[in-house]
Amino acid sequence: MSAPVKSYAAVDLGASSGRVMVGRVGPDSLELGEAHRFVNRPVRVPEGLRWDVLSLYAGVLDGLKAAGQVDSVGIDSWAVDYGLLDADGALLGNPVHYRDSRTEGVAEKVWATVPAADLYARTGLQYAPFNTLYQLVAEQVTGAGRLLLIPDLLAYWLTGEQGTELTNASTTQLIDPRTRDWSYDIASRLGIDLGLFAPLRQPGDPAGVLRPEVLEETGLREPVPVTTVGSHDTASAVAAVPAAAGERFAYICTGTWSLAGLELDAPVLTEESRAANFTNELGLDGTVRYLRNIMGLWLLQECVRAWGQPELGALLLEAAKAPALRSVVDASDPVFLAPGRMPERIAEACRASGQPAPRTPGEITRCILDSLALAHRKAIEEAQRLADRPVDVVYVVGGGTRNALLCQLTADACGLPVVAGPTEAAALGNVLVQARTHGLVGDLADGRALLTRTQPLTRYEPQGDTAPWRAAEARLATW
Repeated sequence: MSAPVKSYAAVDLGASSGRVMVGRVGPDSLELGEAHRFVNRPVRVPEGLRWDVLSLYAGVLDGLKAAGQVDSVGIDSWAVDYGLLDADGALLGNPVHYRDSRTEGVAEKVWATVPAADLYARTGLQYAPFNTLYQLVAEQVTGAGRLLLIPDLLAYWLTGEQGTELTNASTTQLIDPRTRDWSYDIASRLGIDLGLFAPLRQPGDPAGVLRPEVLEETGLREPVPVTTVGSHDTASAVAAVPAAAGERFAYICTGTWSLAGLELDAPVLTEESRAANFTNELGLDGTVRYLRNIMGLWLLQECVRAWGQPELGALLLEAAKAPALRSVVDASDPVFLAPGRMPERIAEACRASGQPAPRTPGEITRCILDSLALAHRKAIEEAQRLADRPVDVVYVVGGGTRNALLCQLTADACGLPVVAGPTEAAALGNVLVQARTHGLVGDLADGRALLTRTQPLTRYEPQGDTAPWRAAEARLATW
C-alpha cells in the first residue's frame, strides 16, 4: 500500500506580490508548485499610503480555485500591519501601509512615557518606526471592535473565525518574548486596549474551515480546514532553513527585506542588544528569531522600477564587472525606507559620505549588492557576539537565492560558506506546519531534514580574505 500524499495550499503574501503555492507532502517527499501569482500594489490616496486588501483577498480566492482540492490552507504575510473591524466584523477601511508617514515622530512620544530601554527590556523588539505599537499610538484607535493582523484578517474572511497568530503578534512590540504572551504592562502604560486583539493562536492550531460562500467561489469541496501557520512570513521562512540538527548556523531571509540573525532558545534583552537594534521575534517550537532588519532588495527593486524594468540578468552581469566596494551605503538607514528616486538617493548618500557616486545602473547595482553583503556581515558578526553563539555556515533563503552575485558576495564578506535555498522558503515553512498537523512531518528538525533531501541547494565558498570588507566596514563606520 502506497504512503499517503496530501496537498496543502500556502497563501504567501509579500510586500510586492502574493502567491498561492501547493505543496504535496508524503513521508519522504515534498514538492511545491505555484497555482497563482498576483500583484500586491499599494495605493496612495489623499489620506496616505494604503494596502489594497480587497484585491489581495480576490487573489487568494483565485489562487485557491486554481489550486484545486487541498487538505488544508495556511496563510502567511508581512508583519506589523492590520485591519480594523467594527462590532459586526465589517472592515472599517483599507489597512495603512507600514511605509506611510503617519508614524513620523511617534516613537519619541512613546519613549516619553515608556523609555526606549524599558520598552526593549519588556518586549525585546528592535526600533522600527512602523512597529504596530507606534501605528496604534499614531492612530489612537476609536470605534473599532477588533484588530486583526493581515494574515488573520484574510483567515477571518475565509472562515468567519478570529484569532491572532503568535509569531506575527511578536512583531507588534506588545508581546513579552519570555512569557510568549501579551505585555500587559506596556499596553496599559500607553493606553493600548489589548481587548482589540483576538485570542492568541499557536502555529498548528485550527483556524476554522472555509465558509460555504468561499467553497462555492473556489469550487472546493467541504470541509477544507484553515491551519494556523507561522503567519509572519519570516517565521515560516526560518522554519524552512535546511540546517542539520545541531548545526551552528546563521540565516538570512532575503527579499524586499533582509532578515539576518540566529535561531535561539531564549531572547537576548541586554542594553547592548538594544543599542545594536536586534529584535527578538518568536518562532516555531519555542524558538526565538534573533535578527536585524536590513533594507534588503527593496533598494534594487526601487532602482529597477525607476529604470523602466530592465532585464535583471544583464544588470547583474554589468554589476559583476563594476569595481568592488568602490562605494557603499548603510543598507539599514531609514533614509531609504520610502519609495521613489532610489538611484538618486543612493548616489546622494555616496557623495555625502565622500565616496564616488555610482552613475550607471551597473555601478549602482554593485553598490547595492556590496552594501547588502556588508550589512549581512555586520549583522551576523554582531549577533554571534551578543548571543554568545558562534556559527559555521550561513543559510540564505528566499528570493535573494536567485541572485548568485549577492550570495557569493555574502560568503566573501562573512568569510563563511553560504548555502542558498530554498527560494520559496516562506511557502515551504507554511506547508510544513500544515503537514505536521496531519502527522506527515515531525518536529522542526524533521521538517528541515525533509527539505535537505528534497529541495535544490547551492553552496558558495568564500573567496579571498575579509580584509577589504573589514576596511569598507571601518570606512562606513566613520561617516
